[in-house]
Amino acid sequence: MSETRKIIHIDMDAFYASVELREQPHLRGKPVVVAWDTARSVICAASYEARAFGLRSAMSVATAKRLCPQAIFVPPHFDLYRQVSQQIHAIFRLHTDLIEPISLDEAYLDVTENKQNIPYANQIAKQIRAQIWHETGLTASAGIAPNKFIAKIASDWRKPNGQFVVQPHEIEDFLHDLPLGKIWGVGKKTQQKMNALGWQTVGDLRQISRGELLNLFGKFGYRLYDLARGVDERPVEPERERAQISTEITLPENIVLRDVPHYLFDLATDLWQQMQRHHIDAHTLTLKLKTSEFQIFTRSQTYSAVLPERDALFRAAMQLANRMPQGEFRLIGLGVSHLQPEGSQPELFQAA
Repeated sequence: MSETRKIIHIDMDAFYASVELREQPHLRGKPVVVAWDTARSVICAASYEARAFGLRSAMSVATAKRLCPQAIFVPPHFDLYRQVSQQIHAIFRLHTDLIEPISLDEAYLDVTENKQNIPYANQIAKQIRAQIWHETGLTASAGIAPNKFIAKIASDWRKPNGQFVVQPHEIEDFLHDLPLGKIWGVGKKTQQKMNALGWQTVGDLRQISRGELLNLFGKFGYRLYDLARGVDERPVEPERERAQISTEITLPENIVLRDVPHYLFDLATDLWQQMQRHHIDAHTLTLKLKTSEFQIFTRSQTYSAVLPERDALFRAAMQLANRMPQGEFRLIGLGVSHLQPEGSQPELFQAA
């Protein structure tokens, strides 16, 4: 049962921006934006000084420049972020093997049974955060709770560089005044519908019967009924290694399908740079979209020849996006597979 589990959600603080500031300390205290300085790019991360001007992840570079003309743009270094992420995950593995990565900078850990035999998850989280600081010079925030839903919300409670615990008996009070937008899967449209019904908080939602929620929101109504009561039985699921190269971005809020293409150029750029560094060619491209409910949609295309360059990746990704179902999405991923050494098949690029 979820009441017996001890789940920690670790979320690095402004991860990409913090890594860049660590590498370039002369930029500390300035509005730093991690993004390619091009018209088609979006912000990967913003320092806390940049956030004070309203800048945030997934905002277009053009908008960022209007809001903060003095912003300093630093191109992303994803290889470095992955290296630091690997250091952080090595620290996680000192405590548990039940680790579910969400992105490079956040993960769930199930520490119900842990390698150090530490009885309190709060103490484990403190140790992990201290070890991350010692090893990387970066800060992390943590949420500790009996399930993933509550832990994820709690990790944002005392950011940056803090942690928050929600005990089983505290769940109802913790959720009562929580805005509905904090619930997984509740995007702008769903929240507007709820607000129109007079609902503002999770406490309001808890007053609604399961049947009424089912009528209003379909199958998602079942999930809303459980989450309003703090019920989330999903286990922490470790991710298996895959024979592919990939990149992804977790967005601060849900987007609809028509907005997905705005992010594909940056993802294609990062993916192509990875392929170049590893001297790898690929025949298959896969686009992944994930909802806040962790429902995953993928579309793939295999080509008779290797994908020849970045713009080809971008165009292929756009075609895959056109094949996706409508929905609200929180994560966008792009990956290549059917890999081979670079330059081993110089052929024309066409769909298989």
